Amino acid sequence: MAKISDLSDELLVKILSFLPTKEAVSTSVLSKQWEFLWMWLSKLEFYFSDGSESACLRDFIAKNLPLHKAPIIESLRFRSLFGSLQPKDLKSWVRIAVSRCVRELSISLHDTKAAVSLPSSLYTCKSLVTLKLYGKKVLLDVPRTVFLPSLKTLQLERLRYSDEDSLRLLLSYCPVLEDLSIVREDYDNLRALVVIVPSLQRLSLEIPGNCSSDGYVIVTPSLKYFKVVDYRESMSYLIEQMPELEEADIVVLQYPEKLLESVTFFKRLSIRTVYRDGIVFNRLENLKLCICNGDWSKLLIQFLKDSPNLRVLNLLVDDYPSSLGDYEPVRWKNNKSSVPKCLLESLETFEFAGYIGTPEERDFLSYIFKHARCLKSSSILSRPERYHGI
Repeated sequence: MAKISDLSDELLVKILSFLPTKEAVSTSVLSKQWEFLWMWLSKLEFYFSDGSESACLRDFIAKNLPLHKAPIIESLRFRSLFGSLQPKDLKSWVRIAVSRCVRELSISLHDTKAAVSLPSSLYTCKSLVTLKLYGKKVLLDVPRTVFLPSLKTLQLERLRYSDEDSLRLLLSYCPVLEDLSIVREDYDNLRALVVIVPSLQRLSLEIPGNCSSDGYVIVTPSLKYFKVVDYRESMSYLIEQMPELEEADIVVLQYPEKLLESVTFFKRLSIRTVYRDGIVFNRLENLKLCICNGDWSKLLIQFLKDSPNLRVLNLLVDDYPSSLGDYEPVRWKNNKSSVPKCLLESLETFEFAGYIGTPEERDFLSYIFKHARCLKSSSILSRPERYHGI
């Protein structure tokens, strides 16, 4: 029977790659053969917590990362809690990663004593394909020399920005960027948000209520997926048409017409907001709607009228009491001459989740089943028992 010691170093490194970094390093005590095998790993992850263990980890990385043997670092991740990671250490390690042609870099900092700006060499790293930065102690300070020719995925979550122009400057010099996710932080030193990226295919924005209400400019002609979660009471968007858009996911507090008018090309839409009529979605085939206001059935009928080719309709009743409201039967119930075209010609799948049997729900379901001539499948899921008293 073959022994594990008979396996080649290349195969042993492959086996180690399936282990977390900490466990892979621990195998170095097994034998002389294993002592330095982990240093050939191309994917590394280091987690810092409070206490002496983090101090030992800092010393370990400072000693061993400069000597790491892998010619290319495929993935390097740092995560720090409770102020246990020193800014000067992180800068040094990122410089080493850049020199080793790092392809994916993820940094998550929480409660460090001071904001950490990353070395300027990171912003000219030719090999970098994925960059993920998390935490309000990460300071995005982009030099004028920025150029990331290979970057395709960029995630920026609850950062601080050194000035108003940092984000725009960064995005301007990522010529092949395809996936961008931005989660803003209250008072993050960023006012207007400008996203002008011709190559972008996926864009996700999350904006808390206390962020600046300055205008957002979005120019992304190749976009296929667009998500925006905006909790501000007032908002302003300037969005150029997105002819390639296939799916949108929208959660806003105010009327979304200005937003929706620019993204009518999508085929799939998930939305939680108040909707008013006036926008026609000719390409929309799949609609997921979160019911969160009292006159939802009237608004939904109008939405259906504005979506003549809809094939799939998913409804989800919000858990908030205000979503039920005081229902008064409206004209759509008996108006046979204005049945939405999609009910008569295209709707094939209907799902209703959160049903509790209110008069409005019963009237709406009766209307759907009466007029949906092409319906092939339907499901109605009741709300969990604890919500029935709402």
